[in-house]
Amino acid sequence: MGDKLVALGKNNQIFETIAQSTENGVRDALMSLRSDLADLGVQDEVLGTVELAVAEALNNIVEHAFVNRASGEIRIAAQLVDGQLHMALRDEGRAFPEHALPPGLLPSCDVGFEDLPEGGFGWFLIRQLTEDLRYQRQDGQNCLDLVFAVS
Repeated sequence: MGDKLVALGKNNQIFETIAQSTENGVRDALMSLRSDLADLGVQDEVLGTVELAVAEALNNIVEHAFVNRASGEIRIAAQLVDGQLHMALRDEGRAFPEHALPPGLLPSCDVGFEDLPEGGFGWFLIRQLTEDLRYQRQDGQNCLDLVFAVS
């Protein structure tokens, strides 16, 4: 994994890396992203928000896009523009059903303790933590774009 932070101008900088679609690949990418964004002066509260949402998205890619496949690459880029952090996640894994993001509805918790859901909160959480969220399937790639307020 080789990450780099490149200055593009006064208010515009970018982080780029390629992560393997494994638990360790995701962990390494998140550590690099957090470190580089902290070096840019992004506040801890924002770093936590970004890290949580991006971790959920990357883990979904690993668990669903690359299910029953050898691992692949996830390309990650981040750009700071006018008080917003724009994240782009790209992979060549399996597409979302109907080429659309899940609705992000909370699973029912109105059940007995033993029947409480263990998952199903990820897309709700991602939608709550981002300012904007877009997905498209283009040229055999999943293209997920997330926008966060940083100022």
